[in-house]
Order: sequence, then C-alpha cells, then structure tokens
Amino acid sequence: MASLRVGAVLLFAVLLLLLEVASAGLNGYFGTKSRYEDVNPYLVRDPLSLGPAAAGSGLPPSCAPLQLRALLRHGTRYPTAEQIRRLGDLHARLLRRRPAADAELSAAACPAAAALAAWQMWYNESLDGRLAPQGRRDMEHLARRLAARFPALFAARRRLVLASSSKHRCLQSGAAFRRGLGPSFSLGGDEVEVNDSLMRFFDHCAKFVALVEENDTAMGQVKAFKEGPEMRKVVEKVASALCLPVEELNADLVQVAFLTCSYELAIKNVTSPWCSLFSEEDAKVLEYLNDLKQYWKRGYGYDINSRSSCILFQDIFQHLDKAVEESKSSKPISSPVIVQVGHAETLQPLLALMGFFKDDEPLKANNYIRQTHRKFRTGRIVPYAANLVFVLYHCDQVKNPEEEYQVQMLLNEKLMLFQHSNETISTYAELKHYYKNILENCHFKEECELPKVNNTAIDEL
Repeated sequence: MASLRVGAVLLFAVLLLLLEVASAGLNGYFGTKSRYEDVNPYLVRDPLSLGPAAAGSGLPPSCAPLQLRALLRHGTRYPTAEQIRRLGDLHARLLRRRPAADAELSAAACPAAAALAAWQMWYNESLDGRLAPQGRRDMEHLARRLAARFPALFAARRRLVLASSSKHRCLQSGAAFRRGLGPSFSLGGDEVEVNDSLMRFFDHCAKFVALVEENDTAMGQVKAFKEGPEMRKVVEKVASALCLPVEELNADLVQVAFLTCSYELAIKNVTSPWCSLFSEEDAKVLEYLNDLKQYWKRGYGYDINSRSSCILFQDIFQHLDKAVEESKSSKPISSPVIVQVGHAETLQPLLALMGFFKDDEPLKANNYIRQTHRKFRTGRIVPYAANLVFVLYHCDQVKNPEEEYQVQMLLNEKLMLFQHSNETISTYAELKHYYKNILENCHFKEECELPKVNNTAIDEL
C-alpha cells in the first residue's frame, strides 16, 4: 500500500507538470469565453499599456477627434446557472465512481479523474452569469486605456453618455467603466441608462427569436458536428481519461469541462485540473463547436442574425451625423463620448452586418479541416470586454471638402481595415456611401416581422 501511495504522489506531480504545459496551448481556443488578454497579450505584463497601437493613428496632426462611440461587451463573468448545473452533474459522476476506500488505487489508475474528484466545486447557481471581480477590472482598465489614447475627448468635465443592457453583468460593467475614468467625468445623468432596444435588439426581433433562437432546426450544423467524428474522438478521449464509460459523456458535458478550464483561467487566473483533459488539437475542435454555434446563431448563418442589428448600426450613424452637423455649425459637440455596454451577441451580428470576418465558405459540420485558417474565430473577435470603437475626426487644411470629416474603427483596441478601401482611415462620406443600402433600406420592424404564413422552416431566413 505504501508503494501505491508513493506512486500516486508521483503521478499527481507529473499530472501537475503536464497540466501547466498543456494549458498554455489551450488559451487561444476558448471562443467567446476567452480572456481579453489572449487577444492583447501585452496586457498581462501591464494592464494599462496601449500596446503597439500607441504609435499613432496615421492621421495628419491637423485632425482632431470629435466623437467616440464605443460598444463594449461586458467583462469577465461567472458561468450561467445551466452551465453550473452541468458541471455539478459531471463532477458528481466522478465522485460516484471513486469509493473512499479505493482512493489511492483510483489515483494510481486514473490520476485525472482523481484530481478532478478532489477539485472543490465552488460554483453555485446564484452566480448565474454575474460579473466577476476580474470583469470589473477589465472595464476599469479599458476605460483608463481609452482615456489615455483619446485624452482630448476624455478630458475632465467632458460629458459621457453611458447606456447598458438590462443584464446585471452589463450594468456593473458600465459602472466599473465609469469608475475607471475617475470622479471628474460628468455622466450627464444620475444613472446608467438601460437600453435593451439597442443592446439586446435580438430579443425584440420576432423573426430571429422564432426562426433561429427557439428553432432547433436552425442549429442543424451544430448538432451534426456534436455527433461527428471530430467531437466523437474528443468525447472518447475524455471518457478514457476520466475512466468513465463513453456512454456517460456527450459533447455538451465535454464542452462544459473545457469551458471550466477557461472560467478558472479568466476568473481566478489559475490553471484548472479540468485543463488536463484536453490537448491543443482537442481545443481546436471545441473552439470550432463554439464558433459554429455563433456563426449560425449570431453571424453569417442566416441573414436575420445580422439584419436585426441594423437598428443599432443606424443609431451609430445618426449620432455621427449629429456631431458633423454641430461641428459645421461651430457648436460644441453635445455627445463627445458615447459608451454602450452589451453582449457578444450585440457585437457579433453588427460586425457581420458590416461584412467583417466573413469566410469564402460557410462554416459547416463537415468542413472543419478546411476552416483551419478561418476568419470567423469568436475568441479573437468577441472575448470578454470586447470593444468596437468608432472615432470621428475633424481635419483642417484639406483640399477636398469631403476629407474634412474622417473616421477610424478599432476592434479590441486595434485599428480595423475598412471593407471598401482596405485602409484604416476613411472619409465619413465614403463610409456612409458604402453602407448606404443598410442605412436607408434596413428597417428593423419590417426585417423582424414574422412571415404571414405560420411556418418556422429555416427556408424563410
């Protein structure tokens, strides 16, 4: 028995070493549960660093920022109640498979399962997607970085328009962003405005809710991938590592185990024993499962996913238009900084509407290998604290009047290339012309109206 005890200790030591090595290769594959630092690694060393983009905007010195419109995803959050229930179910299975009397034998025969059975299940359903302390830091640091990048707009006593989704994690994220700016910034009101019509437009779009959100048929590609050869291989591998019959696991439970690895890293900055179950290749498969769901539910899978966001897109340009008009009339800009806090589900459809991160071939269950180098990778697009920023500039000393007002866009604090020019700078007139059809012909009420015939076939999409 003593030799078994020594063997078990050695196995745990080896497991911990392997865990540190393996988890380092998983960080880039957590999809929408990715840390913001995985997109901008320099923030690990210094959370207030402006990174490589600090070198400059590329605009001439005669251009001064007039207005900043920032759309933020909330900061790092806890798992949802449903995810916590599934994790509790999986953890209970591991506890049941190891009688206390056989603990040492179990550790020697199945070290990963033993380590996870000993892991403390500290999540409870009351956490249900609420903002974690790290999420508050995400927002405070982001506010300070944006203020450092655009000091003229964030100067003391300037007015901030701050709106949010009604979800608690978004309201708390908005409050944390406001704290990050310090006490001298005027909020322009007593509280953060709740605006679900813009931040949760998807809830208000009957066509999207009926034909995508609540229609199981719409997620056919996701279901097929869960049952396909790539996921089956991962499920079998995890079942073997946990010494469980493969029939006791499915793609959903394996995904919960994988996401628990991501939660522990994002929330507590620790390498969880759950990470030991997965290799980098497993992580790529699970990332694709996440991306596949986002593609068909929030991205290019169905037109209504992105068309439902036109209400937000048009609102952005209405405020930019107003700032241009005020500037031309030599009036003070009434809303120099507009910050709105929503969800990954707010940003992803909007980016799809604008044509960003679109692959030549749709993401499907049967083209995993061909999509190895896909553009649509949600972990790089909408991690926790993701942000899409529009900056409107007024430029003096220009020969062409159309060049007087120019725009830049930043995603996660990196300048984006515009679709129409492949440049990081666009005149405001050119940008409006490129998106003229959406601005003039995308009407939320008509787009979101259910077909007259009571038919939930995805052909309607």
